[in-house]
Amino acid sequence: MGRTNALYNERFSLIMMSFVENLFSLKDKVAAVTGGGGYLCGEMARGLAQAGCNIAVMDIRFEKAAKVAKEIIDLGGQAIGIEMNAADKESFRLGLAQTIDAFGGADILINGAGINAPTPFFDIKVDEFQAVIESQITSTLLGCQVFGEYMLIQGKGSIINVSSASAGPPLSKAFIYSVAKAGIKNLTQNLGREWGAQGVRVNAIRPGFFPTEWNQKNFITPEREAAILGHTPMKRFGEVSELVGGVIYLASDAASFVTGSELTVDGGFSCMTI
Repeated sequence: MGRTNALYNERFSLIMMSFVENLFSLKDKVAAVTGGGGYLCGEMARGLAQAGCNIAVMDIRFEKAAKVAKEIIDLGGQAIGIEMNAADKESFRLGLAQTIDAFGGADILINGAGINAPTPFFDIKVDEFQAVIESQITSTLLGCQVFGEYMLIQGKGSIINVSSASAGPPLSKAFIYSVAKAGIKNLTQNLGREWGAQGVRVNAIRPGFFPTEWNQKNFITPEREAAILGHTPMKRFGEVSELVGGVIYLASDAASFVTGSELTVDGGFSCMTI
C-alpha cells in the first residue's frame, strides 16, 4: 500500500507540474521588449527567455540591447539585440521586420521604453514635457500600432504596456511622468476594448517602487524613501525579479480572458490611504 501511494503521489505531482507548465508555457513564442536594455525591461526580457520565449531586445542604445541579448544567449536562450528609436514609427517597423526575420513572427510585445524627469511644475519647459510624453505615450502608441497591426492580421498576440504607481493618484516630483503613465493606462483600456474580439490582448503591468540607479540619484531622497516605505504595507522596495511573474502571466494563455487590465505589482502601495 505504501509503495502504491508513493507511485500515485509521484504521478499526481507530475500531472500538476505538467498542468502548470502548459498553463503558463511560452515555449517558442517570440517576444519583443522595447527599453530592453534597461534595468526593469532587461529583467523582463531575461525572464521571458527563461520561460521559453525567443527575445528581440530593443533599445535606442544598441550596446545595452546587445548586452542583454548576450546574457540570454549565455543562459541557453535565443535572442537578438536591435537598435530602435521607440518614438519613431519607421524604426518600430524595422524592429518588427528584424524580429520576424530572426524568429519567424512576433507573439508578444512589451512596451517599456521611456524616460522620466523630476522637474518641478513651474520649471517645466515645453521641450522637456514633449520629450517625456514622446518617450512614454508616443512610443507606446507606435508600438501598439505597428505590432498590433501585425498581430491583428495573425489573429493573436499579447501586448503588455508598462504603467506605473504614478498613473493615478499622481506622485509628487514626477509630474510629466505621472501624466504620461495615466495616458498609457487609458490607451491600454481603449485597445483592450477595441481588439477584444480579434484575438489580441492589451494589458498593462503597474510597477510600484523598484529602485534604479537613475531614481536613486534623482528621485529617492532619505526622506522620500521613508515616505514611500511608510505608504507600502510590505515595508520594502520591490526586487526587479518580482515583476517577471506578472509579465509571464499576462503574456501566457493563463490570461486568455484578460484584456484592458492593469496588473499591479507594488507591495500594496496603491491600496493605502491613511
